[in-house]
Amino acid sequence: MSAETADTAEPAESTAGAPDPGERRREQRGWYFYDFACSVYSTSVLTVFLGPYLTSIAKAAADADGFVHPLGIPVRAGSLFAYAVSASVIVAVILMPVVGAAADRSGRKKPLLAAAAYVGATATAGMFFLDGTRYLLGAFLLIVANAAISVSMVLYNAYLPQIAEPDERDAVSSRGWAFGYTSGALVLVLNLILYTGHDSFGLSESDAVRICLASAGVWWGAFTVVPLRRLRDRRVTPGGHGAVGSGWRQLMATLRDMRRHPLTLSFLLAYLVYNDGVQTVISQASVYGSEELGLDQTTLITAVLLVQILAVAGALGMGRLAQVYGAKRTILASLIVWTLILVAGYFLPADAPVFFYALAAAIGLVLGGSQALSRSLYSHLVPRGKEAEYFSAYEMSDRGLSWLGPLVFGLAYQLTGSYRDAIISLVIFFVVGSVLLARVPVRLAVAAAGNPVPERI
Repeated sequence: MSAETADTAEPAESTAGAPDPGERRREQRGWYFYDFACSVYSTSVLTVFLGPYLTSIAKAAADADGFVHPLGIPVRAGSLFAYAVSASVIVAVILMPVVGAAADRSGRKKPLLAAAAYVGATATAGMFFLDGTRYLLGAFLLIVANAAISVSMVLYNAYLPQIAEPDERDAVSSRGWAFGYTSGALVLVLNLILYTGHDSFGLSESDAVRICLASAGVWWGAFTVVPLRRLRDRRVTPGGHGAVGSGWRQLMATLRDMRRHPLTLSFLLAYLVYNDGVQTVISQASVYGSEELGLDQTTLITAVLLVQILAVAGALGMGRLAQVYGAKRTILASLIVWTLILVAGYFLPADAPVFFYALAAAIGLVLGGSQALSRSLYSHLVPRGKEAEYFSAYEMSDRGLSWLGPLVFGLAYQLTGSYRDAIISLVIFFVVGSVLLARVPVRLAVAAAGNPVPERI
């Protein structure tokens, strides 16, 4: 942010935390519930059902060579889902920095969070109407819902430095992830009951999948009410007007300002690379399991349920490890595990659910912790008063710029016809990300951002 902009946009309440511990804890409990609300989309929709289902719809609409032709472009049906994920995050890239800047300039994160959440929830509920050969409708709803959840997470994450003191952010962030994985596991149990017993409910398999997709949107919308009631907007000093109209100018100013914090940018670059790999594994695992390993939908659901259960313990356990060894070292250890997971996945035999479950267990143990600790570590690197702006850049790395991994995955499959080649191509993201993160002096980065340095980081 330029000096002139900074003078007009500095929040009057820039210190972390609410005015008193009781109010701060109340906001934290409300904050956890947005993870509880929207994580069902990430698990039931993005990770389990939509990938295989949209791929089957695309295959039903494909020509004799296995290609569909959206906008006249030949696309292998098996690559459509990965390409749609990439397209969704490009849309998010355009929106997220503008929304972040608007939130900081106006001090009104909550109305923007509500708008993004309910657009995403509505698009997800609309997936009930996916059937036959409506692959274009499916791709469109995926793009809208995925972009909306990315925008909402900019605003959600920006609350973290405002509702938690520096020494408690690792724990608060980990609890948020744990809430999300708990809701994901609960809804997956209900999905499993409906899907496996669809005949007894008088439903076709397609009907059961569409109900599971749509119910995630209803859940997302219903539980978003809790954080909207508990979280509060912070005041800004006069001069924060015109935030939306000046969104693109603010974006450029934010990018210029971030150049003043090169160590924060170094962390963001590392996170962008390794998290691209994480997000791609999450979104493409069910397609890999169904198309390459020949596993049925019930196996995929129970495997993801196992991930959800273990991710709760993993998020909390890695949070405690971070208190002893520091967040950076704990994240680096998790990236080594991610690399080993991909190598094992490449050699995984087909029609072998036991091995797939073992891999799912390993993913669960590192998934929540690596994400939660990355978020809390970054919160220490954000200059005060610029939380939403800087978290928009973080969210671009978390979701908005995670387009390269799905694109690489889709292209690898389109060129080779092998999902094994596609999955092993993702190793590069974890190797490069680890090297970049290891080179970031996080204690210096915290001090350079003008924040107190925790004893362990």
